[in-house]
Amino acid sequence: MAHKLRWSPNGRYVVFGAFGTGILQTRADGASPPQPLVLTNFRTPCSFSPDGKRLAFDEFVGNSQMWTVPLEDQGAQLKAGTPEPFLKSHSSDLLPSCSPPDGRWLAYQSDESGKDEIYVRAFRPPSSAQGAKSQISNSGGTTPVWSRGAHELMYRSGDQIMAVSYTVNGDTFVPDKPRVWIAKLGGTDWDLAPDGKRAAVVTPVESGGAPPRDNETVFLLNFFDELRRKVPAIK
Repeated sequence: MAHKLRWSPNGRYVVFGAFGTGILQTRADGASPPQPLVLTNFRTPCSFSPDGKRLAFDEFVGNSQMWTVPLEDQGAQLKAGTPEPFLKSHSSDLLPSCSPPDGRWLAYQSDESGKDEIYVRAFRPPSSAQGAKSQISNSGGTTPVWSRGAHELMYRSGDQIMAVSYTVNGDTFVPDKPRVWIAKLGGTDWDLAPDGKRAAVVTPVESGGAPPRDNETVFLLNFFDELRRKVPAIK
């Protein structure tokens, strides 16, 4: 079963996780079948760097940890280098998301405080340190998503989508206070439109937050047999 599909920034490839296999890749034009990209179990692709030269992903072994892997576009497929751990911790760190347009920062979800919150670290810190972190959320947070059109980071907090404006002072990430962007989202998963003005939400039909159906299509099988049963033939 495939999960967490991600488009490469140039639109040529799609990568996705496959249970029991690892991360696979396929050409977006369908010119070739899926091929292995990063093997081993329990890995989920999360975010490409804006230049497409690195992929951030989760690996679950006891708890979730974040890794990145260098990529090379060989024209017909992507070639992955050696995966590298991004952050070593005893907490569950997941859903890394690379900042546009330069990929300088990585937002992620972590339960290091005892509950899920959103943090940001420099994406390529000096080799001698993992880089200082900035805590973005203050009352719980999941699924961070960067806005492409503004210096904003969005995340989910309960049924709300929060937005955080930020500035960069030298090598320091400076976030503002979170504010409510969408008061009641509903649904189970979400993503931000490229213009940063709309959100796409996965909402189960049977849930209370699902919108009413405008129309529906009903297929009746064996219609003529049913018609003959209910309306006797005229003699």
